[in-house]
Amino acid sequence: MAKIIHTMIRVLDEARSLDFYAKAFGLETADRLPFDGFTLIYLRNAENDSELELTVNHDRATPYTHGDGYGHMAVAVDDLDGEHARFSGLGLPVTPVKEFAPGGALLARFFFVTDPDGYKIEVLQRHGRYR
Repeated sequence: MAKIIHTMIRVLDEARSLDFYAKAFGLETADRLPFDGFTLIYLRNAENDSELELTVNHDRATPYTHGDGYGHMAVAVDDLDGEHARFSGLGLPVTPVKEFAPGGALLARFFFVTDPDGYKIEVLQRHGRYR
């Protein structure tokens, strides 16, 4: 069986991205691999078996576009309201908390935050299938 080990996104400013992912999700550098022309940085925390790979292209000076294919990444947390308040207190760009309850049954409580490169990240309350 296949196992997902990482998701990669391209970022413009390494320091800004590392600061965001550390503050927002407690992700720290697990490995940093510099190459000619680019650097790969793998982020994780104790909660995760998979990693977020940041790719920094050294010659890039303009922000990346996401095209029409990128949707979002998602993380699950124990205390959605507490995390929303914490993110807001840090000045991170968050949407209001929303509930998705088709047919009256709660499927999900969530909000979105946007990273420095414009990537949307869904933050879900641990519940049901979102563990």
